[in-house]
Amino acid sequence: MNFLNGKLAISPLLARVVPFAVFIGLTVLQEQLGETARYWIYLAKTLAGAWMIWLVRPFVAEMKWAMSWAAVAAGVAVFALWVGLDPLYPHFGKSGPGWNPHSVFGVDSTLAWFFIAIRLAGSAIVVPPLEEVFYRSCVYRYLAEKDFLSVPLNRFLPLPFVVTSVAFGFEHAQWLAGILCGFIYQGLVCRTGRLGDAILAHAITNFLLGLWVIWKGAWQFW
Repeated sequence: MNFLNGKLAISPLLARVVPFAVFIGLTVLQEQLGETARYWIYLAKTLAGAWMIWLVRPFVAEMKWAMSWAAVAAGVAVFALWVGLDPLYPHFGKSGPGWNPHSVFGVDSTLAWFFIAIRLAGSAIVVPPLEEVFYRSCVYRYLAEKDFLSVPLNRFLPLPFVVTSVAFGFEHAQWLAGILCGFIYQGLVCRTGRLGDAILAHAITNFLLGLWVIWKGAWQFW
């Protein structure tokens, strides 16, 4: 652990890439080991993600939540886009019932609700800092300058703006909504000069989407 901590401390790039890479690696594994295992791996992934955030927080100065009405509005708007656009275009990858613990562990079972709570917490608390630090802080600025910390967060860079948002969108089955989401979150960072606004907006989007999934049984979003 001391070795890893040292590496993260001396490399701004590793501090922003390693947590996301660990999270994505576990996401890939999650889909390879069967229906029941994917829920337990999601739990492990969420705990690992939270630990990585805690580990790198001294080395990633911009990873601080920030409250603004613009962030709240952006989060709600992206949620509306995500749900509203869903039936209008083809998606990547997912073809099954999605994340539905009720179908695996029994309708309204304690274990089913436990994994629903884990998914909601993971998507609203752990995912936003990991993804925003990687995409909006690191990739966006690294595409402009290898010494990416020298690039202000509020600098609008047309090519990185498009490339980062498209890459973010293609990470999701709902790729079109993901691209538009990337534009909105990156625009928010450029407007405020703070990554924390995008982290909050992302958290609001994911929390509202999670409530929608639970309320409507719209498991395809998970």
